[in-house]
Amino acid sequence: MRILVVGAGAIGGYFGGRLLEAGRDVTFLVRPRRAGELASAGLVIRSPNGDVTLKNPPTVQAGKFTDTFDVVLLSCKAFDLDDAIKSFAPAVGPQTSIIPLLNGMLHLDVLDKRFGPERVLGGLCAIAATLNEAREVVQLAPMQSLNFGERDGKLSERVRAIAEIMASGKLGSVASENIVQEMWEKWVFLASLAASTCLMRASVGNILAVPGGTDFILGVLDECSEVAAAEGHAPSGPFFQRTKGLLTTEGSQMTASMFRDIKAGAAVEADHVIGDLIARGDAAKVPVPRLRIAYTHLKAYEKQRG
Repeated sequence: MRILVVGAGAIGGYFGGRLLEAGRDVTFLVRPRRAGELASAGLVIRSPNGDVTLKNPPTVQAGKFTDTFDVVLLSCKAFDLDDAIKSFAPAVGPQTSIIPLLNGMLHLDVLDKRFGPERVLGGLCAIAATLNEAREVVQLAPMQSLNFGERDGKLSERVRAIAEIMASGKLGSVASENIVQEMWEKWVFLASLAASTCLMRASVGNILAVPGGTDFILGVLDECSEVAAAEGHAPSGPFFQRTKGLLTTEGSQMTASMFRDIKAGAAVEADHVIGDLIARGDAAKVPVPRLRIAYTHLKAYEKQRG
């Protein structure tokens, strides 16, 4: 099974690297600069789950495809999706399965329109990883998971085949029969964390420590959950309680990756993570005043960033 990993940053580099480490047929679609880095230093992973250096990992650049792939693992940011699609489209054949690991749900509509829903699986990952100054992939905590599955909930033959390949890597991979619900639940958690920590420019623990902080975070969580419920994907009881616990842990230093992007002066997924929730809330007549404030803050940051 030939796997194309779109990008070799923190997410694509980690999961693709683990599959390559396990001896799987993996190729990374990268830009020229990243191709040069990988050719000279290899793909380096620093991780609590074991370090590895993969010399000369197979790479390809846009416009250089000679064949199609069985699986495309898509790990780009939402604002790079259109360019990514142009880059990997020639690698998609009649039997190709696309596994997107983007946040939210808006990307599914874009991918369905371009490739057809029959080629697009549901997918999500949970990992804390970044690229350091040496352009090495650094996993910040042992937690890791990669879930994927048919969006209609069936455990198809192609999902079984992909699961067998994924199981060989150190991925925490799961072939899910409820992937769309899981994607919604991750979105609710991520949006709640991002809206709160970005707007307040502080960690969860520091927000909780000030007057009104707990009420604000829980209010954001309620708004996100109500939008999900209106879309037919109300967060499950265990998920909601677990998420509520994470967002109300005193002293927690947890922040959203979007907040870390703001601190670094980088681009953010304001429209994909927060804006789309607001649009869906408006359509369902679900009031989301806290999300609106957070979204205005993020768009002002984008405007100032230029």
